[in-house]
Amino acid sequence: METLREKRCRFSRNVTLLGQYISLQGYEYAYDQFKRTQAEADANVANATGISRSLHILGLAVDINLYKDGVYLESSESHRFSGEFWKSLGADHRWGGDFRPKQDGNHYSIEHDGVK
Repeated sequence: METLREKRCRFSRNVTLLGQYISLQGYEYAYDQFKRTQAEADANVANATGISRSLHILGLAVDINLYKDGVYLESSESHRFSGEFWKSLGADHRWGGDFRPKQDGNHYSIEHDGVK
C-alpha cells in the first residue's frame, strides 16, 4: 500500500512530466492552486465550486492555467491533450475534464481514499 508521502512524491514527479509535455506541445502554463486549506475547500463548497474533501488539501491536486500564443485558454476542451497525457501516467490519475456534471478541465489529481 502506497503511503501518502509516496503518493505525493509520485504526484510531484508526474506534474513535472505534465509541464514538460505541455511545453513540448507549444503551450505555456502556470500552476495554480497546488495546496488548499480546509477553510478554502469549505468556502468552495459554500459557493458550489468544490468539494470539502478536496485533494488539493492533501497535495494531490493542481489546477493549471494554459496559454497558447499568449492567450489564456479557459475551456476544458483546451486541456484535453494534457488531460489524456495525465491519465496515461497512472490508473489513479484523474483529469477534471472527465468530471460530471461539471467539468473542471484545468484540474489534475491522483485519486486518494475514494476521492477523485
